[in-house]
Amino acid sequence: MNKETRILLLEDVPSDAELIVRELRRAGMLFTYLRVDTREAFITALSEFGPEVVLSDYNLPQFSGPEALRLLKQSGSAAPFILITGSLTEEVAVECMKDGAHDYILKTSLTRLPSAVQSALEKVRTIEEKKRAEAALRQSEEQLRMSQKLEAVGQLAGGVAHDFNNLLTVISGYSELVLNRLKENDENRAKVKEIKRAAERASTLTRQLLAFSRKQVLQPKLFDLNHLVSDMSKMLRRLIGENIEMTTVIGEAAPINADPGQIEQVLMNLVVNARDAMPNGGRLTIETVRVEIDEAYASTHLNVQAGRYVMLAVTDTGCGIDEETSKHIFEPFFTTKEQGKGTGLGLSTVYGIVKQSGGHIWLYSELDHGTAFKIYLPAATEMETQPAAAPAQVALTHGTETILIVEDEPQIRKLAFDCLAYCGYDVLSCSNGLEALQLIEGLNRPVDLVLTDVVMPKLSGRELSERIAAIQPSTKVLFMSGYTNDSVVNHGILDGGTRFIQKPFTLESLARRVREALDNEEAPANLTRTVELSGAAVN
Repeated sequence: MNKETRILLLEDVPSDAELIVRELRRAGMLFTYLRVDTREAFITALSEFGPEVVLSDYNLPQFSGPEALRLLKQSGSAAPFILITGSLTEEVAVECMKDGAHDYILKTSLTRLPSAVQSALEKVRTIEEKKRAEAALRQSEEQLRMSQKLEAVGQLAGGVAHDFNNLLTVISGYSELVLNRLKENDENRAKVKEIKRAAERASTLTRQLLAFSRKQVLQPKLFDLNHLVSDMSKMLRRLIGENIEMTTVIGEAAPINADPGQIEQVLMNLVVNARDAMPNGGRLTIETVRVEIDEAYASTHLNVQAGRYVMLAVTDTGCGIDEETSKHIFEPFFTTKEQGKGTGLGLSTVYGIVKQSGGHIWLYSELDHGTAFKIYLPAATEMETQPAAAPAQVALTHGTETILIVEDEPQIRKLAFDCLAYCGYDVLSCSNGLEALQLIEGLNRPVDLVLTDVVMPKLSGRELSERIAAIQPSTKVLFMSGYTNDSVVNHGILDGGTRFIQKPFTLESLARRVREALDNEEAPANLTRTVELSGAAVN
């Protein structure tokens, strides 16, 4: 897609600047430019104009090209820097190149300038693509190591559980035989009963280990997950206690082919963990919805296939899980509970059941802001033997409005920036709400839309939107979060009807939601959601 390149021109002689602009236009380049000639104006332009290329004179009355190059590097911008000068010795030029300048052009030889700009942009693009590829490779390697670790632990756990079950069968069987032969008033009956109860408790642990290692026997059948959640709701409400408010959000029909008893256990374990994370009360949301996982998400997640799924989400407002704990959360016997309060097998059992059922599980959590477990199970249809139709290709929506992204997670911020820039928007980004307010107040043009995370340090998304409304009432806000829409609303973080997109999102779904927000349109409530990577273990 052809787009205008933003060029920052540091030049104090207007006629020289005109010659530079004329040469670039003669070469057919599409660009917009801003000319500055002071240090202060240059610094402001770096943050507000966001140049993709910097063309700089070497000598200015109170400023210089080398100093501008240092300021550009300090700003963290990857924009290439090209010196344009009337006279420059080869030694000075080499020093500038060592300091990070991409090229230098003599004002007497401007015909080489367009090719130098294109070459510098291509070099930067290559470097950025390499960085993205390396980041994706590191993420894939981390996922592979985790998968291999869980697989190895699962094989060990399955072998131990199988052998241990044989021993427990002997213990339990002989306990029953002895009990049947002891008289009711025999003083040894109570002791043998304790042995039998201990064997039964140990059998429960081995069954959980077998579930984690995916070696248990499942009895799958076709059923609607919505019915299972509805049927369990009353029992779950009694389980969590009166100090926790529970909400169930049931989507359209959600047929899956799985073992109902095992899915009940999955839901039970997740709810119990959510309850334990909210000892002083809170809100619990159970949600079902049909989703579609695309190739982009599947390609960055091991053993995940693109296709239609049913998502079961359990979200709480509890204490949250830190990043280090998240790495071990599904391992057998790993627990954060006090000794005697848990075996550490609940989530490993959930993991095993989900995997054995052909699905996968995704964890999103922030300390002091709660946790969301999302389980994706392959969606079934009444015509199981019919091949699924290929998803229809949806044209991307585009625009030229100014959009400000506010997200504290760098990977998510970069992803959203790239997606929206690809769609033609003029995109700005900040890492927190305070930076966003400063940027908006300093801009000489309005921001049409703010795409902001809900939970952020310093200033939440909701607080940011309220303060933006006081500065620029016409600016629209689209919220994003790893929590589900309903749970965010029910937690009181956002109001019902707020424009919202759920992480992880696809390019198509982000472009659509942004366009709807800008055009004051709302997607129908029964639309199937689309799921894609936002980063991982993302925010």
